[in-house]
Amino acid sequence: MSTVSIVTDHGSEERVEDRRLTTREAAERLGVKPETVYAYVSRGQLSSRRGPGSRGSTFDAKEVDALVRRGRRESSTGGSELSVRTRITFIDKDHYYFRGVDAVELARTYSYEEVAEWLWTGVLRPGIRFTAPPEAAEAARRAVDALPPHSGPTDRLRVAAVAASAADPLRFDLSERAVLATARTLIPTLVTALPLLGTAHHGDGPLAARIWPRLTVQPPDETSLQVLDLALALLIDHDLAASTLAVRVAASARAHPYAAVSAGFGVLEGPLHGAASGLAHRMLAEVLQRGSAAPVVADHLRTGRRVPGLGHRIYPGEDPRAQALFAALEEMEQAAPALAAARDVVATTARHTELYANVDLALAVLTVSSGMPAEAGETMFAVARTAGWIAHTLEEYGERPLRMRPSGQYTGPRPPQPLP
Repeated sequence: MSTVSIVTDHGSEERVEDRRLTTREAAERLGVKPETVYAYVSRGQLSSRRGPGSRGSTFDAKEVDALVRRGRRESSTGGSELSVRTRITFIDKDHYYFRGVDAVELARTYSYEEVAEWLWTGVLRPGIRFTAPPEAAEAARRAVDALPPHSGPTDRLRVAAVAASAADPLRFDLSERAVLATARTLIPTLVTALPLLGTAHHGDGPLAARIWPRLTVQPPDETSLQVLDLALALLIDHDLAASTLAVRVAASARAHPYAAVSAGFGVLEGPLHGAASGLAHRMLAEVLQRGSAAPVVADHLRTGRRVPGLGHRIYPGEDPRAQALFAALEEMEQAAPALAAARDVVATTARHTELYANVDLALAVLTVSSGMPAEAGETMFAVARTAGWIAHTLEEYGERPLRMRPSGQYTGPRPPQPLP
């Protein structure tokens, strides 16, 4: 790239890339008062730097101009919408891609750990396995064991993440190498901390084999483990879902990876995000019990409730994750009744409104047919999505800190008001 030179007011040459503005110049270019420039800095919208021997702050001209352009766009649209640059996941119509590669094909071809590694680094490492350090695993298990019996999966995973964090004195190292090392140990630590329902698998096997006995008492066959591994890989990331945005906000404030992941767990516990698969599980179990989807769907419509597992705000047709899982579930002999029930739900609802199956309905087929509890889908989702959260955390560490600081639109009483 060529470098263009300009002549400054002092008659000296200065490269455009190195052009710095004084506070007064930045304020004039932005059309604001000097004190407002510093308000932009405090909000993370601008970065400042003090030159050697200078008492005043200077500002990057290109950054100031970008803020001017953004202000013009927001004025023309009457508002602003947070937009985040990312190289991780791209969603286009009925497909989604990890680093430009079809995510469904990746999940069908490679294991969860291999897809996670690809998402983090852009490098495929065949046969990679994630291992939990004994100290972190023990700390996480003890913390989770201390929870009340009625605690949900997100409770356990959030507590496990905090305990693993406390066991890691180097957690504040935000270098890429350190964060990747944390990611490769945190995910298996979360799995190890979950209570066992069935017979434990050897600790260095595939993650799907290690999480299966924590989801059901039924012993797995090879096909079941392959379907579970596919589900985990499909769920790794899905662009800026609510929990992922929370993770990026935490990373923008330079929270360490454990804290960023904990922010994701906090949002995931909301009923509109992580709990959706549990609702689909209960509905599917009821359909199987009653022998038909018609009365179950009718009950939902009569009471004004949304039919779980149907529709997605991003995909106009069927969720590609659901398509891939349904195809794999056809190979599971024990999944046939639940698969038929799911198709009955889709067909029955289509008489009222055209909605397609989403990944929550496919997860419900897997959990119902494998003897798993209703919250098992939430557990899968949370463990799988941890890899995506780490990818976004790494990406956000490469951005300007505290940049995610939207301005509030005050709608309260106009000041000054009398002292109460």
